[in-house]
Amino acid sequence: MEKLVSKIKAEFEAFATDADLQVEKGNKAAGTRARKSSLDLEKLLKEFRKVSIEAAKK
Repeated sequence: MEKLVSKIKAEFEAFATDADLQVEKGNKAAGTRARKSSLDLEKLLKEFRKVSIEAAKK
């Protein structure tokens, strides 16, 4: 679970950086990267939820 949380944090940092570039400078490529990161984050967060529920059952 620790490894998963680290992946989530890293992906969120990448998302935040690219989203800021899109908003502040109108960087279209950064917007594309931010959207991809958001999809990856969604998958990681779903995985976290699954693992967290399993850990709570123990």
